[in-house]
Amino acid sequence: MIKQTHTLLKNIYGYENFRPLQEEIIDRTINGKDSFVLMPTGGGKSMCFQIPALVFDGITIVVSPLISLMKDQVQALKANGIKADFFNSSISTQEENKVINSAINGELQLLYLSPEKLISVSNTWLKQLNIKLVAIDEAHCVSMWGHDFRPEYTQLKVFRNSLPLVPFMALTATADKSARKDIEEQLGLTNSKLFISSFDRKNLSIEVRGQVQKKKKLQEIANFIERRKNESGIIYCLSRKNTEEVASYLKQNGHSVAFYHAGMNTEDRESTQTDFINDDTKIIVATIAFGMGIDKSNVRFVIHYNLPKNLEGYYQEIGRAGRDGLPSETILYYNMRDFVLYSQFADNGANTVMQKEKLNRMLQFAEAKSCRRKILLSYFGEHLKEDCGNCDVCENPPKSFEGSILTQKALSGIVRMGEKDGITMLINVLRGSNNADIHTKQYSTLKTYGIGRDISFFDWRDYVIQMANQGLIEIMYSENSALKITSIGWEVLKGEKTVRLTTPLTSDDKKQQQKVVKNASKSNTNTDLFTALKKVRYAISKEEKMPAYIIFNDKTLKLMASELPVTENEFLAISGVGINKMEKYGEEFMNVIRQFKETSKPRKINTIQETFKLYKENLSPVKIAEKRNLSITTIYSHLSQLYSEGKAVKLEKYVRKETIDKVRVAFNKLNRKIELKPIYEHLNEEISYGEIRLSITLILKNE
Repeated sequence: MIKQTHTLLKNIYGYENFRPLQEEIIDRTINGKDSFVLMPTGGGKSMCFQIPALVFDGITIVVSPLISLMKDQVQALKANGIKADFFNSSISTQEENKVINSAINGELQLLYLSPEKLISVSNTWLKQLNIKLVAIDEAHCVSMWGHDFRPEYTQLKVFRNSLPLVPFMALTATADKSARKDIEEQLGLTNSKLFISSFDRKNLSIEVRGQVQKKKKLQEIANFIERRKNESGIIYCLSRKNTEEVASYLKQNGHSVAFYHAGMNTEDRESTQTDFINDDTKIIVATIAFGMGIDKSNVRFVIHYNLPKNLEGYYQEIGRAGRDGLPSETILYYNMRDFVLYSQFADNGANTVMQKEKLNRMLQFAEAKSCRRKILLSYFGEHLKEDCGNCDVCENPPKSFEGSILTQKALSGIVRMGEKDGITMLINVLRGSNNADIHTKQYSTLKTYGIGRDISFFDWRDYVIQMANQGLIEIMYSENSALKITSIGWEVLKGEKTVRLTTPLTSDDKKQQQKVVKNASKSNTNTDLFTALKKVRYAISKEEKMPAYIIFNDKTLKLMASELPVTENEFLAISGVGINKMEKYGEEFMNVIRQFKETSKPRKINTIQETFKLYKENLSPVKIAEKRNLSITTIYSHLSQLYSEGKAVKLEKYVRKETIDKVRVAFNKLNRKIELKPIYEHLNEEISYGEIRLSITLILKNE
């Protein structure tokens, strides 16, 4: 029998398979246990609590600090036929009462609240609800070690303690090791399990450009956008003034652009954000306040006009590109003026030492000469074995040398110092400095004292940073930035693994570095049909007053343009199409596809032949689906057609006789109509669409 969660995944969301870890998290939650979910932006966190919410006979409370994201997610849920609403400061008293009544009457499956609202109503009407799950989104906001600390989040522990038998789920896209431990303690999670998904967003290219003059920077950005006409993008700036200047420059160059910052009034900010979400404005130039609450899936590029404050923020911001999985680009511009300004801000803020250390780490990333994706992932505790091939350093690699012995000297120094000190102290010990602190701590007696005096302080600093960037050591900000050796670092220290380091660049080397120009990724999608489908989507979005990507994202439209579905069953087989959306929008999209097929040569035969070619190479249907990035239902459809045409395909291998017999009974009862959905429902959703398709083909062929 198909699991209920799989049925919900296909029928509601239109997907055949869960992403990694999602199913395990969902099962754990349904079993009433706490979880801490650390997944990258666009990694599928929401699914982890939304599907349990549909399984539970009660209400799921979702805590989020982002009003715009609440609206976005509730719209998306309603579009999928799910009963959801939000309760925050943006709604009127009348609307509040309506939401409260719906919740109390059991008419909602999910209710989104801001932390302030949750705290204010936790002892009133919220006590009347049959709460079965609480999900705390953006959980890093509870930690002083996080990059976006919010005091109101610290009060959520009291709410957690008031519901001891209800599973809690904390979710975030950005938390280093110091923040993770703090989050669990601050929220009072009980025996929670930490789930860390891969942070490797392979579809994002990463490029860094240093010390580019303002005039040239603006020209480069304008040229970059010109080559990507009609694509959505975000440009992040350090100051409000920058956002207005950059937006004005691009507007003068004929681009659809608007600026966004905290100095605008609420109405203008909301209007600007809405226009961007609805594709009426293609590009937003904004301070980092923009985008936190946006789930827009078709952002094709993110540009940082200035150096970000920390790697957590940078990763989260670039993560707003390519959420639909399609190739997207990121560019970071930086100069030392940005660094100095942020240092001054840190001097006047809270956690000065930690903020400065994280800023230093950000600069080290920008100036790095090794694979940038490796650096980013190692910061979050994930280690790539190979260079990514999709960043500027990989495209234009610097000269490297065998650096294992040099690295072992540094690692040995860290061990002998008890992993309690930072970079500066380590280098002073390695260089044999007469610093008073060294003698006070008796580090001058260590075997590693002075073993690296032939290397300059600045070159040592460069090498140690490379070691951190390669994931050999971690900088523990919660322990005065002490250096700790990772498991990979220990392998190097024991001689089980070798390391390559790059020679520190001189100022002349930096000037000679060339910009890498990427070729736009090629696609087999029919561009004319894809454009026509986008127009239909845009028209529906205007009529229904919702963002276009909530109807169908770009990836789903591209699959339609490639697969050309013209029947209900073919349309349901497209990844991202659930039953509710098929019934609401299917006919409009299929009409456009039918018109396209009438006026152009069908491409379906080619795609079926491609499946047949892989089948003859002894690939299983699952492997064919993975290789072609198609759903398993689509592959079964191809194999069924090939079987009907007399090709050498053994369908019997993929469906059991008992299944065929059940389908035969249902098929006959339903007047032998070749429609999958009625049969699927008649069989209590226990047999998949793909198996039904295969069964009908075998029934008809063997009569």
